[in-house]
Amino acid sequence: MDPASNGIQEPFDLIRLSLSERVFVKLRGDRELTGVLHAYDGHMNLILSDVEETIMIVDQIEGAPEGHTTVNIAKRKMDMLFVRGDGVILVSAEFLQLYYMLTTDTNRRFPHPLGRDTNVSCGLTLNYIS
Repeated sequence: MDPASNGIQEPFDLIRLSLSERVFVKLRGDRELTGVLHAYDGHMNLILSDVEETIMIVDQIEGAPEGHTTVNIAKRKMDMLFVRGDGVILVSAEFLQLYYMLTTDTNRRFPHPLGRDTNVSCGLTLNYIS
């Protein structure tokens, strides 16, 4: 099935489908965000709510051979956040992957740890492989 027939004709169509959904955003400077997407523009400026920011802090161990580092993770939560688009590397939503799979191949089988079929809200049955 052609993705264009599902309303996806350009990359921003995928972002549009993510409005009011929880998204993962990877930023420059080893920062990652998860939050609910409320708005975006052509520069990839984003407005997110219920945001959790994860910052990876890489430190060189003093006196250790080159390449030996420690990675510390800092997290913080914010109610609302404006993200400037020039720092955005990636935007992803879990439902987009499911949407694409459901609209391109309704007979696809997915691995399930318990080996059983599961109904999804759109009325299709996903056949899990045990």
